[in-house]
Amino acid sequence: MIRDITLGQFVPGKGIIHRMDPRVKILLLIAFIVFIFCTFNFVSLGVCAAAVLFVIFLSDVPFKLYLKSLKVIILIIIITSILNIFYGSGTPIFELGFLKITLSGIYRAIFVSVRIICLILISSCLTFTTSPTDLTDAIERLMKPLKVFHIKVHEIAMMMTIALRFVPTLLEETDKIMSAQKARGADMESGGIIKKIKAMTPVLIPLFVSAFRRAYELAMAMECRCYRGGNGRTRMKILHMKPLDFGCVGFAAALLAGIIVCNLILPAVI
Repeated sequence: MIRDITLGQFVPGKGIIHRMDPRVKILLLIAFIVFIFCTFNFVSLGVCAAAVLFVIFLSDVPFKLYLKSLKVIILIIIITSILNIFYGSGTPIFELGFLKITLSGIYRAIFVSVRIICLILISSCLTFTTSPTDLTDAIERLMKPLKVFHIKVHEIAMMMTIALRFVPTLLEETDKIMSAQKARGADMESGGIIKKIKAMTPVLIPLFVSAFRRAYELAMAMECRCYRGGNGRTRMKILHMKPLDFGCVGFAAALLAGIIVCNLILPAVI
């Protein structure tokens, strides 16, 4: 399970999505999250799902990595679907006490599940196709207006990116520690939930020690390179929007128009 977590991983490539301006990618991700919650019938939701598959195709990232990102939250999707089944209205198809399943509830469960899957896939596409350095620059540029309020934008962007960057590293470290403890005879799979939590103690302690050691080494490396925050710093790479970025913005506008038309013409499901 640890190895299936893909949060924060970057896959180098030269695909269309890789070449986009990271600022545009972040803004389009936020826009798509808004779009997906503006879908009220299966046609508009299908338009969003088709757009997600099209972006995945253009990302030039192996599809199995996207499946791994879904594998981690499959339990959450199942639980959410089961809960939404009982929130439908109309004539019950199945009824047991105060629990009733309706056709509307089934539609709602499918709708919510597809929404979550689309959100996870499109969010994974951002981290797969954008390096931590580009993410830092993009977040800092987008948050630049906050400097008016004397907010240290560069430091915030740096902390966010470092945290995202070290997620795969810490997950890999956790997997190694668990394998080492199992090789020493530790039992982490049998017993109840309390026993399993106690069995994680030999994993968490060395993991925290390793995390603090890595943080200290990173701080020392940054100090040795004379890092003193964002004041007076120049950039080796200047971000510029290209025709590709404007084309992607136009694609997003067309997607929004399609969703609005579908919502106006067709009846709502939820």
